[in-house]
Amino acid sequence: MGKVLIIEDEAAIADLIALHIKDLNKEVSFAADGKLGLKLGKEETFDLIVLDLMLPELSGIEVCKELRKSDVNTPILMLTAKSEEFDKVLGLEIGADDYMTKPFSIREFVARAKALMRRNNNYSAPSEEKKSIVKIGGLVIDQEKRRVVKNNEKLDLTAKEFDLLFLIASNPGRSYTRGKLLELVWGYNFSGYEHTVNSHINRLRAKIETNQEKPEYIQTVWGVGYAFNDEL
Repeated sequence: MGKVLIIEDEAAIADLIALHIKDLNKEVSFAADGKLGLKLGKEETFDLIVLDLMLPELSGIEVCKELRKSDVNTPILMLTAKSEEFDKVLGLEIGADDYMTKPFSIREFVARAKALMRRNNNYSAPSEEKKSIVKIGGLVIDQEKRRVVKNNEKLDLTAKEFDLLFLIASNPGRSYTRGKLLELVWGYNFSGYEHTVNSHINRLRAKIETNQEKPEYIQTVWGVGYAFNDEL
């Protein structure tokens, strides 16, 4: 059945979200403050975490940051009443997978929630399409299972980290600008988000590279962006 964690201090919004999440055949857990939300996020397994930015005890930014530091790779959908671009950039840079500004359309919320859970391979049934697997330099990237293995050891990636890795590894040698990666992986077309790409590349390197100072897989193309090594 699966579970969704809603970390939101406005009861009316939390109840509305829960109502529609339950329609997706998911159980719902609640936390009305960041401290409890962080505890639940670390201790239990969820298909999705819906995280408000402004919370008592700990902010949503702090909760998201601590979850990612603790290797919790559950998809995170952040909510906020703020509309400043800085907040969006910061939220995505620290590991949130998507971001919605209040007030929001509940239909759009449900669509985004379903997409995040599907990408995490928890929501939808296994695809009947032919598997798409990339094998390169000791890495095995399975698109259908959304699984990455390096030298027979499974790596834990967030949804966006996986999407980013699969894209560039599927096209070794091709250089991508940060703007192009934002468009293809996040669906954004705004230069203010480009630091988001840098942050995710750094986290990916921390997980897949033996030596981050001399990356073997994801290479920086100076003046352009990034490319996956085509000589492995």
